[in-house]
Amino acid sequence: MTTPRILIVPGWRNSGPGHWQSLWAEQFAGVERVDQDDWITPSRAAWTASISHAILARRGPVVVVAHSLGCIATTHLPPEAVERIQGALLVAPADPERRAVLSDFAPVPYARLPYRSVLVASSNDPYCPVRLAGAYARAWGSELVRMPDAGHINIASGHGDWPLGLALLASLTGRALAPKEEGATAA
Repeated sequence: MTTPRILIVPGWRNSGPGHWQSLWAEQFAGVERVDQDDWITPSRAAWTASISHAILARRGPVVVVAHSLGCIATTHLPPEAVERIQGALLVAPADPERRAVLSDFAPVPYARLPYRSVLVASSNDPYCPVRLAGAYARAWGSELVRMPDAGHINIASGHGDWPLGLALLASLTGRALAPKEEGATAA
């Protein structure tokens, strides 16, 4: 079986220095990050095109590690990209109906995802009520991991390296991430 690439899909306004997504991309081999042309005024078409391009740019399966609006963008991907996804870790999904700037991502698809997914939600996420995150998990067929009082599961809520996230990712890939070799760059 081919080892899947890990594709980091940040949310609205990107995941800056110190965010667990940024740390994972810096520290681990086989981890790539999707960049967007506009992190401030996101367009669903542009974001899904960037994510799709990253998925299809290389052969082999992909495990998506999405945060916030990145989770919602992942659910909007076209079939040719979805076919390559082996699994997804969907962390602190956004509610695009709560902020006008994110409304291009509404309505959120409520169809079962054709790959294994784990959705991590916080009981006090300011960007998505836990009830809505639970509804996403049920609709998408995702395993739900509910974290008490974890905020938006980002740097502001104290989640740097985030070991629990690494363990959840390992449950999707069947292996722990390998550290990058000294002097190596992202794939």
